[in-house]
Amino acid sequence: MKKITKVVIPAAGFGTRFLPQTKAMPKEMLPVVDKPVIQYVVEEAIDSNVKNIIIITGSNKRAIEDHFDAPSEDLAKNLIRGKKEHLLREIERISNMANFIYIRQKGPYGNGTPVLTAEPAIEDEPFAVLWGDEFIYSKPPRLAQMIKVYEKFGGIVISGVKIENKEDLKRYGIADLTHVENNVYKINKIVEKPDADKAPSNIATHGGYILPPEIFDALRKVQPGRGGEIWLVDAINLLMKEGMPVYAVVIENGKYYDTGDKFEYLKTVIEFALEHNEINGEFKSFIKSLKI
Repeated sequence: MKKITKVVIPAAGFGTRFLPQTKAMPKEMLPVVDKPVIQYVVEEAIDSNVKNIIIITGSNKRAIEDHFDAPSEDLAKNLIRGKKEHLLREIERISNMANFIYIRQKGPYGNGTPVLTAEPAIEDEPFAVLWGDEFIYSKPPRLAQMIKVYEKFGGIVISGVKIENKEDLKRYGIADLTHVENNVYKINKIVEKPDADKAPSNIATHGGYILPPEIFDALRKVQPGRGGEIWLVDAINLLMKEGMPVYAVVIENGKYYDTGDKFEYLKTVIEFALEHNEINGEFKSFIKSLKI
């Protein structure tokens, strides 16, 4: 079985839910205290021992490349003059922590398109996909947990999250499942954004994927779905019908942060600020002082 050595991070969306903020700044670069969302995603891959990062970009996404690039000479000199070498070391660490490849997305709308765009960089290997505008914070990392399941069972592996609020089921792809062992389930089918009363379970399967190279042919075969878009779930369902086993691993010791949603993004910032070792004390005092 081939090792997982590459992660694809789609980051080509327009971020319309955050306009006008995202008119000139990628939604993936929205800060969670002092790090952009996409850095949390990249660090998850690295902490899972996967260091080849393929980021699928679009227009107005240059800031992502700049963020993971080496610091400019002017910035480096400024930090040294200001005796802020610790900050220089941190941004140098960011640029050196992975091998970055950037590919400009082409093709129709839909979350299957950035995956297909990555094909030249993947070739004939299994690979992981992590969305660039959301993340699951867990120990061990979500991707590491998924790789462990993949190495045991093969096939396709998708991260699973329990949705506690029934009304939220319509926001996600919900799986019809058969229990395998512990937190691992075999997926019978995935229903994309079902009505709450028709959802086959409360397990959302999204956010993280380990996919075989056969996914590329499947994506080329599927017809555009809702809104004329190419959906990754349709290609996964096609491979499932052809006999490819698909597993869900409900992530242990983890929490899902949907930073592509305004309200959920603000909740994420507050939660991480309350845990940040530089500001948590002052921030807690500030929150307590609010007359709500």
